[in-house]
Amino acid sequence: MTAIRLLPRSPYDLWRWAEELFSTRDYLGAATTLESLLVHPEVDERDLAQVRELLVRAYYHSARLGKAAEAARAALAADPGNTYLLLLLGRSLERAGHAEDALPYLRMADATGVA
Repeated sequence: MTAIRLLPRSPYDLWRWAEELFSTRDYLGAATTLESLLVHPEVDERDLAQVRELLVRAYYHSARLGKAAEAARAALAADPGNTYLLLLLGRSLERAGHAEDALPYLRMADATGVA
């Protein structure tokens, strides 16, 4: 994989690039791009919810389950009403072999109709 030069791109370009990488199943590339958006000085806090959610999905699909769970918890702290993040957190924990820890999150997601 070639190195991607991220700094000169606008947040919008980075977001579109991350979406493209994700859609082509380059989950590691998408995660790297999304991580750069989280610390980008021009990204407004209101836009970070979408970035965080796609980052959790990229971690999950790339089997970086610890990072997925950690990112899901951080995203839920910032956006507690996002029930899809509950499902992602539960599935990440479940897939990592922590079924008992996953159960409350999966139940909450099921109760909201997401699961």
